[in-house]
Amino acid sequence: MQARVLNYRIIVEPEKMGKKTVYNAYCPVLGVADYGDSIDEVLESINDGIELALESLVKEGKEVPIENTELQMVTTAQVKVPAGAKLGYL
Repeated sequence: MQARVLNYRIIVEPEKMGKKTVYNAYCPVLGVADYGDSIDEVLESINDGIELALESLVKEGKEVPIENTELQMVTTAQVKVPAGAKLGYL
């Protein structure tokens, strides 16, 4: 039986830790999260985590979720912030 290739959405966000920036990655459909010192590192790590999660689902006889990434849209919203608000990067 040939392996099937699936696409999963991964959200990557930078996080300041003192003077250092780390990158958090999250796969919402599978609930898998990880972090790394670079984007490449966190993407490699989250990919390993996703594969491990899928192997676990198969081993337990559970259904592997299929995410239809072609129908999804990621966007931003431009909003007005009240005057005097303290702003900071996440």
